[in-house]
Amino acid sequence: MIFFSFLFKHFKYISQASIVFILYGFFWCLSIDKASSLGGWLLKKIGPLFKMHHYAKINLQMAFPEKDDADREIILKGMWDNLGRTLGEFPHITNIKKFFSQGRLEIINEEIGWKAFYSDAPVILFTGHLANWEAASLPVTMKNQAIHRIYRPSNNPYIDWLIQYTRRSIKGSMIPKGRKGAKQIIEKLRHKEMIGTLVDQKLNTGISIPFFNHNAPTASSVARLAYDYQAHLIGVQVERTKGAYFKITVHPPLTLPDLNNKSQNITTVMTHINSMLEDWIRKNPEQWLWIHRRWPKSYYQSFTKRKK
Repeated sequence: MIFFSFLFKHFKYISQASIVFILYGFFWCLSIDKASSLGGWLLKKIGPLFKMHHYAKINLQMAFPEKDDADREIILKGMWDNLGRTLGEFPHITNIKKFFSQGRLEIINEEIGWKAFYSDAPVILFTGHLANWEAASLPVTMKNQAIHRIYRPSNNPYIDWLIQYTRRSIKGSMIPKGRKGAKQIIEKLRHKEMIGTLVDQKLNTGISIPFFNHNAPTASSVARLAYDYQAHLIGVQVERTKGAYFKITVHPPLTLPDLNNKSQNITTVMTHINSMLEDWIRKNPEQWLWIHRRWPKSYYQSFTKRKK
């Protein structure tokens, strides 16, 4: 029985990966502009068929109660377009120069990041699932510097291999979330290197911090690490200006307050980070990944009951 279960699981992995590899190869063969456009068109068509579309609707109702259904539907269509474009552009990250050709990347306040990097202290760059979030680390790599990115490994080992293979051209290591990666993160910070991470997903064991006027379980590790290793904590905002063109804004390092206790310090910093993310999302709501269940499970249950 265990043997057949093992075979079935790997057959499922191979089947899933086969589809992903075919799409990946197809987008890789296209120009970055055509891949971006086709990816956006494709997900606008099929995205609403997925169960996660339902959660995106609830998230938008929670975040923008003042908007009507028509306005939220426009944001949803834009979200699927942006996600599709991001997936279409992903194979082209193997050639970073494509993103710097024809003025595809406009970088604002780049000197802030480099001033922090050369200050003999570790640096933690944080961003969210906005626009093409993969672009956030490209300016670092173009300067031939390493950025070690924290990521959640795919459950499918073949797809995870493809993701890591594609990101190989971005200098630095891929650090998995969890205990296994924690030691690596600490080692990099001790050596005063640069870490990159996404901070906009739910962590059930995280601290409760306001996000769009609702308390959201929030991972506090970036603030804890910044305090423990006196690291510069810098927000990197990515915006899609048009098609496969982007603006990257490097924000000044956050001031780490020295309040009554460490817990209060961390809560204050994470509240500020959530506020920054919210501002970025409000500016371009169609460019954020609304499909994540960002708030507690009870919030979604209450919305479902209301609908019935």
